[in-house]
Amino acid sequence: MAKLSDVLRSRGYVYQHSSEKLEEITDGTKRTVYLGVDPTADSIHVGNLAAYMLLRRFADAGHKVILLIGGGTGMIGDPKPDVERPLLSIEEIRARSAKLQAQAKRLLGGIEIQLVNNYDWLGSQELIPFLRDVGKHFTVNSLVKKEAISARMESEDGISFTEFSYPLLQAYDFWHLFREYGCDVQIGGSDQWGNIVAGVDLIRRKEEKSAYALTLPIITDKASGKKFGKSEGNAIWLDPEKTTPYAFYQFWLNTSDESAEDFLKLFTLLEDAEVGAVMELHKRDPKERHAQTTLAREVTTLVHGKEAAAQAEKVSEVLFGRGALADLDKEMVAVLKTAAPAAAVATGANIVDVLVDSKLASSKREARQFLADDAVSLNDSSVDEKHTLATGDFQNGVALVRRGKKNVVVLTLK
Repeated sequence: MAKLSDVLRSRGYVYQHSSEKLEEITDGTKRTVYLGVDPTADSIHVGNLAAYMLLRRFADAGHKVILLIGGGTGMIGDPKPDVERPLLSIEEIRARSAKLQAQAKRLLGGIEIQLVNNYDWLGSQELIPFLRDVGKHFTVNSLVKKEAISARMESEDGISFTEFSYPLLQAYDFWHLFREYGCDVQIGGSDQWGNIVAGVDLIRRKEEKSAYALTLPIITDKASGKKFGKSEGNAIWLDPEKTTPYAFYQFWLNTSDESAEDFLKLFTLLEDAEVGAVMELHKRDPKERHAQTTLAREVTTLVHGKEAAAQAEKVSEVLFGRGALADLDKEMVAVLKTAAPAAAVATGANIVDVLVDSKLASSKREARQFLADDAVSLNDSSVDEKHTLATGDFQNGVALVRRGKKNVVVLTLK
């Protein structure tokens, strides 16, 4: 069995670690590892997913794992480099924290995990003992060197003492988990390095013992250079009510060839040999997008389950001309109606009018030209300008009209 340190390096999870050698954290004594997430939303998005996968890797290697929901730190807010976070109500934070805990149980349901909420200890923390026990071990000099705090201090609006104190709270969390659970490793994104190391230092000073920090690299799409998870400014959420399983599947299906192998290693549980086999098939015929299809299927299954992944895959195949409407059941048809532009039509409508009404053509003249060029299909069969819609064109109440390869509209009966 491969050493965890080798797995984490080869799969792309390692950016910084506080030990001289990564092996000290991963390969010797079985440790207790924690990841913290604040309720800045009521769901995590794909940008957070790599950290959850790293936590899972530790669990699969026999380490104990803790997921901390920041019900307390969420009331303060980790400083952003540009603007103060709005203060949320206690009720909103509690509601978001509950949803994040439920989501974590689904996502990490196959492993044993300790779920904690730091409001349970921060909410009752007294100011004077906190300043004496924790604040005494921090200097303002070190805090102002942190990138986000430094940027805010140089801005016109500055930074409140509330957010300035955030690193102390996160350090206290690590110290608390060290005392209560024997937790000696904290993981997180590279932007959390300063906060995590603050906890390492606090444990060293208070307990005269060692704790460790490990961060992930910033993940980018190699083709665009954009930070992973940024889809035209819109986050891709793991909550199916915020991002549908179909849209989630499509996000992964649209991965660039340059990043497909990296994402298979980071975001799936496929073995290295399986990833290698997928990439070999992909290289033989890149047009088939075998790597992206496998990636989309695996991650959607991990997050939403096998049934939702199968539905998304079937609908995707139909929309992109690789499957037939007859392959879809009623639930998949319901997904289909939300996955592409739709237009309501009546039987007896001429295909020329249908193209205009569905906005696949800007005029009847253009519609006839598309038809004459054999650029239009109905349910993937060629049609001419004389065709009128009949009940036989519809299956489960829908039909697909396509112009070219990429423009498709779902037709529904009025």
